[in-house]
Amino acid sequence: MSLYRTLAIVIRQFYLIRGSFSRVFPLFVWAAVDMVLWGFLTRYLNTVASPGFNFVPALLGAVLLWDFFIRIMQGVTMAFFEDVWSRNFLNIFATPLLISEYVAGLVLSSIATSMVGLGVMLFVATSIFKLSFLIYGLMIIPFLLVLFLFGISIGIFGCALVLRFGPASEWFIWPIPALISPFVGVLYPVSTLPQWMQVISRILPPSYVFEGLRAIILGRTVSAAALVWGVYLAVLYIFLAYWSFVKVYQGALRTGLIARYSAESLN
Repeated sequence: MSLYRTLAIVIRQFYLIRGSFSRVFPLFVWAAVDMVLWGFLTRYLNTVASPGFNFVPALLGAVLLWDFFIRIMQGVTMAFFEDVWSRNFLNIFATPLLISEYVAGLVLSSIATSMVGLGVMLFVATSIFKLSFLIYGLMIIPFLLVLFLFGISIGIFGCALVLRFGPASEWFIWPIPALISPFVGVLYPVSTLPQWMQVISRILPPSYVFEGLRAIILGRTVSAAALVWGVYLAVLYIFLAYWSFVKVYQGALRTGLIARYSAESLN
């Protein structure tokens, strides 16, 4: 695996973003809008709720972490979609580039772009709405790690779906965070869910993050075993997602399916 070829994917994405304001704009604007919307909502709830409970770390902190997951996932898929939209796959894989180098390049591109959104969210949440991450302590590190790993796995799996079913299937990818969010308890405890939804939540790593977040806010002890299990699940999903991408890619090469991404018209 060559670092230079991996970085070539990252550099390509950098030049695409640098040369287009329409690509720069979404990196930070929607993140800022989310923080402003939820920030004012939490400020309003603080004025009408019982004194002594602060909604800012409970709700705004949860939204910030969930947006971080979404930015990570979309960072992977958007870098992949650039090749889908430009029908550039044959050009890329006619080079000595390995599939592992290509996927690693997507991940590094996601890290770079998502850090922009995270920086904007942190600035808005801390400077305007006084969200202090000191309340979470060092636990914020495993929280971010779990969401980062799970975001990468969902992003890679989404790329595999589009590679398998064609460019039109990209519309299956955008709703994935919205479909997952009810099961992981971003804004409410998992215990409020029906039993069948709680079963699904146990295999989704973010549920352990947001349960831990609420435990900190309420002054309870965070379950280290639960967080370790969340990390394990997230790592497992990365391997499964990468395996599915490789299998789909190999099948596309074997059947000639990959040629559809270079055709002038898709039928």
